[in-house]
Amino acid sequence: MTSADGLPPARPAPPAPTPVAVVEPGVPTGLRVLGGWSWRLLVTGVVGFYLIQLLGLFQVLIVPVLVALLVVALVRPLVDVLAPQGRRGLPRPLASLITILLTLAVVGGLIGLISQQIAVGFPELQRQAAAGLRELQSELARGPLHLSADRLAELIDRATAGLRANSDGLVSGALQVTSTAGHVVTGFFLVLFSGYFFLSGGREIWSWVVSLFPRTARDRVNGAGERAWDTLTSFVRATLLVALVDGLGVGISAALLGVPLALPLGLLVFIGAFVPIVGALLSGSVAVLVALVAKGPIVAALMLAAVVVVQQVESHVLQPFLLGRAVRVHPLAVILAIGAGVLLAGVVGALFAVPLVAVVNVVAGYLREPADPLDPEQAAAAVFATEGAPVPEPAVGPAAEPAGGSAADPAGEP
Repeated sequence: MTSADGLPPARPAPPAPTPVAVVEPGVPTGLRVLGGWSWRLLVTGVVGFYLIQLLGLFQVLIVPVLVALLVVALVRPLVDVLAPQGRRGLPRPLASLITILLTLAVVGGLIGLISQQIAVGFPELQRQAAAGLRELQSELARGPLHLSADRLAELIDRATAGLRANSDGLVSGALQVTSTAGHVVTGFFLVLFSGYFFLSGGREIWSWVVSLFPRTARDRVNGAGERAWDTLTSFVRATLLVALVDGLGVGISAALLGVPLALPLGLLVFIGAFVPIVGALLSGSVAVLVALVAKGPIVAALMLAAVVVVQQVESHVLQPFLLGRAVRVHPLAVILAIGAGVLLAGVVGALFAVPLVAVVNVVAGYLREPADPLDPEQAAAAVFATEGAPVPEPAVGPAAEPAGGSAADPAGEP
């Protein structure tokens, strides 16, 4: 028996086998479910632990690439302006190079300015610290402790002897710092090269990554990657605005109170604010300590009040309106993520914990959503694209028939 076009009829697909549940007599259902979840969680935890250990071995390479991603998320709009899509402009590699050079110029200018401020203000801070120490010594001598100058000198001598006793540890720490400095230089150049190639050929790199997945999963992977990149970009830009407000608030307050090194303290708070919630508070405590040493407890109390006010503005005004839209993670989850990052990777973990949690949250929410069903034409296009054959044109009218073959035959000429 043949159809109207002379082809044998298609055989119906066999029915899918019905899964048979394995029931173990004497084992309650709840216990079986708990056992299934337990071994899956155990395997996932072991794999995650060893994956973290493996990433730690390549920390010198991975951290600069992650830093480059944050920098690219911040400066990419400048490249898009210099090399717009579909319009005349600079070649994208040249625009990327110009952006990297401008970023280096800005960072180098800030470092030079801060170094100049420290060189000018540090002698004054040292003089004020010495005066504060003499005042503290007199207060201790008159206070209930009755610590005389000889007793203070004895305590200082003990501290010096303790430092000399631990000189081996100090030397090994100095060597570790030297090794870390070498890693910093290596990481700096890795950030430059990675940032340049991400800016100039990021789309090609991402297309290659997507091509590593099966064809049926590429659309979902690409959609998840786009949403992850949008979240990371929003987070970096919002964090930059929050950090700028925090740094300006603390720096201006320190300058008004006459605290030395106001500009370096403001920059320190600006850098620390890239760790949400706790970064600005911890870095602001350094400004309070400098105020205490240089100006006394009253100015230190005023400086502390200024830091608290800046922190409250960040928590109740900036965080909900700026970071709340970008991160969409509960503040408790943010604090726990920062704590876990510090335990696992120190300062680097604290820096990347919140954007990582935000990206994972967005990607998981996207993957939980069902895939959009394709209409027949899109489904046919996907099938023919997979097979590498041209997609036939849809028939127009009920009697339309492509010459040289039926509509179901991709080899026929339209």
